[in-house]
Amino acid sequence: MNLLKALAAVSSMTMVSRILGLVRDTLIARVFGAGMSADAFNAAFKIPNMLRRLFAEGAFSQAFVPILGEYKNQKTEEETREFVAKVTGVLGSVLLLVTAIGMLAAPAIMWISAPGFYREPAKAALFADILRVSFPYIFFISLSSMTGSILNSWGKFSIPAFTPTFLNLSFIVFALCFTHSFHPPIMAMAWAVFVGGLIQLVWQLPFLKQIGMLTMPIFDFKDAAVWRVIRQMGPAIFGVSVAQISLLINSTFASFLPTGSVSWMYYADRLMEFPSGVLGVALGTILLPSLSKHAASKSDSEFSVLLDWGIRLSLLLAVPATVGLGLLSGPLLSTLFMYGRFTAHDALMSQQAVIAYSFGLLGLILVKVLAPGFYARQDIKTPVRIALITLCCTQLMNLAFVFPLKHAGLALSIGLASCLNAGLLLSTLLKRKIYQPQAGWSSFLGKMVLAILAMAAVLLLLQAVLPIHWDGHAWQRVLWLTLLVAAGAITYFAMLFALGFRPRQFMRKEH
Repeated sequence: MNLLKALAAVSSMTMVSRILGLVRDTLIARVFGAGMSADAFNAAFKIPNMLRRLFAEGAFSQAFVPILGEYKNQKTEEETREFVAKVTGVLGSVLLLVTAIGMLAAPAIMWISAPGFYREPAKAALFADILRVSFPYIFFISLSSMTGSILNSWGKFSIPAFTPTFLNLSFIVFALCFTHSFHPPIMAMAWAVFVGGLIQLVWQLPFLKQIGMLTMPIFDFKDAAVWRVIRQMGPAIFGVSVAQISLLINSTFASFLPTGSVSWMYYADRLMEFPSGVLGVALGTILLPSLSKHAASKSDSEFSVLLDWGIRLSLLLAVPATVGLGLLSGPLLSTLFMYGRFTAHDALMSQQAVIAYSFGLLGLILVKVLAPGFYARQDIKTPVRIALITLCCTQLMNLAFVFPLKHAGLALSIGLASCLNAGLLLSTLLKRKIYQPQAGWSSFLGKMVLAILAMAAVLLLLQAVLPIHWDGHAWQRVLWLTLLVAAGAITYFAMLFALGFRPRQFMRKEH
């Protein structure tokens, strides 16, 4: 399997999903703006999203994929099927319980996640209604993510990468067709979450059957292999919880800021998720199964070489994305969101958050590449300790930045904390000699910096000399933004080519 081709496939599928996500957010911004309804929905949707990362893409996958890799490489197919069935039964039972509690305790959850809403009873009631409808999403999406982890372990990366598209399509359809069928209209978005999660699960089941891993759940809470996953999940849940607690605290801070703050941070975060998903999540997705295989076979040198490949590739793509996001934050927000009830003031406030977030984009992407270096070796405690340090530093930065910078200060705290997290992960990998950098790093970094400087110069020059009006018609904004993005990308990759970079240098095959 060619990992670069796999990365291209996963990234392209993820990009389709992220583009549709931007379309969805453009529609939501146009219909609902950044007022009370949007704040209530964005704050409520964070809860099942947070639990999704906890039960699915975060703690569960970190514990499940390495052990599944052991079964796949060292056990029979029937033993692997039985393992999958038992894990499905246990996970499904826990998810049903969590979903029921979440729906019943919606008002109480608000005291933790958005206590500032209680100053506005209408916003508080709307938050609870939205949360009750959208909470089952955690059940659907967690099982969907488990299914995706299995498919990834069999090298079927494109299918799980395409799956999130259905949530965005659900949002788009409900925003265009059903907002007038609900009172208040924002409830259409809550039902879009429910339907989108269900479709994501159902879509992957036929592909799971193709590889022979579609099984009926077995409710065996005493199985030794299941308890291996649970024991690994313990510290993993704690580690992922630390990151989610940090986001929750930020949301709590934002709920006390002026109306619109939660939504401004949400739209800024959505822009950040585009490169972090296309690059960081995609790289982490394809790296974890291969790293787990090398860890299981004790191939330390191959493990280190693969990690080096992932770090170089992430830097090569993430650094220009970071610079480009900061320099084009205004045009991006104006083109994507500044329509209808989303005003120029909303775009300006969101831009402040985007620029603050962009300081941490590189760190956010590197964490997705570096953390699998520990998870693949079934070492989850080390990332947890690092996450705890990061959480403490994040809250100290929150206190330092929120008063002078408001919502942008909260975004800056998250960005800088991501860089701290990545730095601590990298230094620990180096200290333990798990990762040993390959030759040629100085030349690699020097050439990359030259290409980025050229790209930044072109973007700044074009915005200075061209008569661009970001409050014009939508097609004009799209045209100008496309020109800027294309000019930046062409400049960067042309400079890399001139300095000697070739795609074949990043080809890597795994068997």
